[in-house]
Amino acid sequence: MRTAFEHDRDRIMHSKAFRRLKHKTQVFVNPEGDHYLTRLTHTIQVTQIARALATALSLNESLAEAIALGHDVGHSPFGHTGEEALSPYFPTTGGWHHAAQSVRVYEVLEDLNLSWEVYDGIRAHSWKIDPPPTTQEGHCVRYADRIAYLTHDALDAMRAGILSENEFPAAIQERFGAAGSAWIGGMIDAVIAGSLAGGEVRMDEAVLGDMNELRDFMFERVYLAPAQREHQRAAIDVIRRLMDHHLSHPEDLPKSYRDNDADRVVQATDYVAGMTDRFALRTYEQIFESTGMDDPSL
Repeated sequence: MRTAFEHDRDRIMHSKAFRRLKHKTQVFVNPEGDHYLTRLTHTIQVTQIARALATALSLNESLAEAIALGHDVGHSPFGHTGEEALSPYFPTTGGWHHAAQSVRVYEVLEDLNLSWEVYDGIRAHSWKIDPPPTTQEGHCVRYADRIAYLTHDALDAMRAGILSENEFPAAIQERFGAAGSAWIGGMIDAVIAGSLAGGEVRMDEAVLGDMNELRDFMFERVYLAPAQREHQRAAIDVIRRLMDHHLSHPEDLPKSYRDNDADRVVQATDYVAGMTDRFALRTYEQIFESTGMDDPSL
């Protein structure tokens, strides 16, 4: 009674990797407040935006939804910091990226037998990845991901006291007004207008320029800010110590989450990258608390 893409969507939602997203960082590492985004709430928001775009453009809504639901399951604990922490372990392949790990999770570690269009969209949901998605639904998810994280990371930055409302680029304030739902609606409208005019999923060029300016601003003032980098360095230290321990003690890798055909580095990475923030910190404490190592202070 369901299409292949509806099966894929449901399989992803019932997977263990999807459930773990609720305890993985979006941007702010181990925040004290209850209202900061997690990787799960981000994923839900991306899914909503991607589905809205697919509906408006008469594309396959279930395909867009399945890609969006699975796009971030490969993320390590502590957000994008994990890519910086894990990349040195893969010097010959250009580093480690969460998108490729998301595909690996559902091809190997949980093996959901998803459609190739879903794997392709997950593989290329990041704008860093080339070639881009094969399907237009995959492009919907690319835009949805960026719209979601820029808007809600901005709100979290204000919640954390890092930014005030009047500090955002003037072009964004003039075009969309105050940060929040108006930004999301305006950016969605710009993708729809650009796509209808261009015959493929794309954003209106003027709005795209403003969105890219906002992204540059967020990297300077939030993602790479000195206070944030301090927490990120501690997170990198935790991830790398966990990696080094499990490379030296492969017997500690659980049999239930282990690809015996992979080399030792990949096996250790599968385990460490699959951890939630709190599980990573608890494992760190269990392994190292008796050695006198400093608290990671996340």
